[in-house]
Amino acid sequence: MIVEIVTTGTELLLGQIINTNTPFLSQRLNELGFDVLYHSTVGDNKIRMTEVMSHALHRSDIIITSGGLGPTQGDITKEVTSKLLNRPLALDEASVQNIKDFFAKRNLTMPESNVRQAMLPADAIILKNECGTAPGVILEHDTKTIIHLPGPPQELEWMFEHAVVPYLQKRFDSQGVIASRILHTYGIGESALEEKINDFIVSQSNPTIALLAKPGEVIIRLTAKSSTSTEAESLLTELEQKLRQRIADYIWGLDNDTLEANIGKILTEKQLTIALTESCTGGLITSRITDISGSSDYLIGSIVCYTNRIKTDFVDVPLQIITDYGAVSHQTASLLAAGIRRKFNATVGMGITGIAGPTGGTPTKPVGTVFIAIDGPLGIQCQHYTFSGQRTDIKYRVSQAALHMLRQYTLSL
Repeated sequence: MIVEIVTTGTELLLGQIINTNTPFLSQRLNELGFDVLYHSTVGDNKIRMTEVMSHALHRSDIIITSGGLGPTQGDITKEVTSKLLNRPLALDEASVQNIKDFFAKRNLTMPESNVRQAMLPADAIILKNECGTAPGVILEHDTKTIIHLPGPPQELEWMFEHAVVPYLQKRFDSQGVIASRILHTYGIGESALEEKINDFIVSQSNPTIALLAKPGEVIIRLTAKSSTSTEAESLLTELEQKLRQRIADYIWGLDNDTLEANIGKILTEKQLTIALTESCTGGLITSRITDISGSSDYLIGSIVCYTNRIKTDFVDVPLQIITDYGAVSHQTASLLAAGIRRKFNATVGMGITGIAGPTGGTPTKPVGTVFIAIDGPLGIQCQHYTFSGQRTDIKYRVSQAALHMLRQYTLSL
């Protein structure tokens, strides 16, 4: 079964709201074994929406739409489909009563315009909306199925889970299972990673392999389809093990793992503590660490030493070091790490200093120059990086690099 998701609304095309419905529907449909092969977005224009829906009917078995079921003149999804399938709209009294009840429960008077939401195509399967006023619609047309869902995410998600899922399972029986697994990698670029596992990519069938470059990492997505979840997971595990034999040094996590949580687990299990001095990152690394519940067990504290005075007065970096080598240097970063470790009596100290831009760079130290140092039982380790991008991009990439350094260092303790 080929599925196409059509999101409607000019506000989506203008970028005024974030489309969360498509990711939700795609994920859930894949979990149910349906192949989502197409995503389309169209504005509130009858001609263009008719073109999109006609094209979807030609190439897909199931079309699921979101949006355009409201009470205003701009809500035209049902009207377009009704005309396309030659099914006249008619008032559904049960839906009118549901809408009236919705307003009555909130001690509100129902505007007359809301009656438009109860105008539904002939012979439609009507889906009651328990979270809003717009009923959903299922239209079976020859071998095709069109499902209209409301646009507000809360309404769409409730209706999908409570009405659409049971319908799909009854109408189409089991479609098998589509399962995915994400391998998070760091320290290798997308093209270099592809070269290392190219034979797997070239010969892929089931599971499939896809690489995706994201800020500060490259992920490998494995996707398997089978009759049962157990079989799908077995296929994924077999391929993952083969990939690990080739690129284990670059893989740091799976699926929804985050570096912050990964590091927190290591620090907790090894009963280690950490303190940080951050300059160019402005506390971003500390913020990411504290995103994890229970981080007070291992994070002692941090200082944002943005100026040289804070570096010298609070972390005891000698002014002569900054004068001779610069605030952005191997020497300064190392002393920041050692100083904060000593002052806060932590197992591990980190020092980060750099130039996030867009100004401040020099020929020898351009924008993106960063030094990250760690001091701990294994001694001081310092890395020199040169990142590119906008200021916020550089800050995030620095935080990724710092957390990976911290992970590698603490794993060795």
